[in-house]
Amino acid sequence: MEIRDLKIFLMVAEKKSISGASKFLYMTPQGISKVLKKLEEELQCQLYSRDPSGILLTESGERFRDYARREIEAYTELEKDILRIEQRQKKEVDLLSAYGILRLVTPDCITTFRDRHPDIQFHYREYPDLRVEELFAEREGNVAFSIGEFDEERYHVTPLESFPIKLLVNENHPLSRKETVTIEDMKDEPLYIESSQFYIYHLITEKCRQAGFEPKIVFQTSGFSLCHKMVSANKGISVAVDFIYEDMKKSGMKLVPFSDGIYEWKACMLTRKEEKENEAVRLFGEHIVQWLDKIQKGEIKR
Repeated sequence: MEIRDLKIFLMVAEKKSISGASKFLYMTPQGISKVLKKLEEELQCQLYSRDPSGILLTESGERFRDYARREIEAYTELEKDILRIEQRQKKEVDLLSAYGILRLVTPDCITTFRDRHPDIQFHYREYPDLRVEELFAEREGNVAFSIGEFDEERYHVTPLESFPIKLLVNENHPLSRKETVTIEDMKDEPLYIESSQFYIYHLITEKCRQAGFEPKIVFQTSGFSLCHKMVSANKGISVAVDFIYEDMKKSGMKLVPFSDGIYEWKACMLTRKEEKENEAVRLFGEHIVQWLDKIQKGEIKR
């Protein structure tokens, strides 16, 4: 009995159809049927029956489904544990980064680290920040950059930099004439914002709901660039932080600070407390902190 066979069985149980499962597994129905027959012969029982609604699990099939789920979950955890061991021994950094943070630390930071440590294998993947948190919680990667507040009992949390989130408006918009704004000023304004996979989306929508209204979101996107483009065209308003605004700055726009609470884009670096120290990850963390310190001192330009 192989893990692959268990996954095939679970897909058939989920889809209640061999032909339906075949589309997801990229297998022929005949190949799937052969696996199911092998499992039944090995267990000496009938795992499923057919009726007009599709394939149904027998009582034995339901019990086997529970077993298959546990075995796959345990095997997945084993794979991740072994990967962590191998990464530590081979000196690997496997970085999960939220969009925007590599812009914050600059690509040169990564290039310099690679040049200084050619013996360290470096990999990175970028995702929306909430997806980074999900993957890291599932034990993907061995270091993460993300946005927000984090469980310091579970993770080593190193603050990188924080920026106030501000309202982004066209200079011809009436709100551009204000020195500060409140969340109520956003009511009924067409809003372009990053999607629900981003921390900033949830912060702004929750602030609006606390103020008693739903934001008028006309479009959700996976990055700041479209928001800036639409504000530049005076199609609506958005929110942004200083360093991204300066990096993507177009004429005719203005950032206006909020005055009614904490609106913060807080970038952090995470490692897991449960894992043995990875020398490569430790060196990378030290490099990041030193690099950002040089940016703050003006020795390196962002």
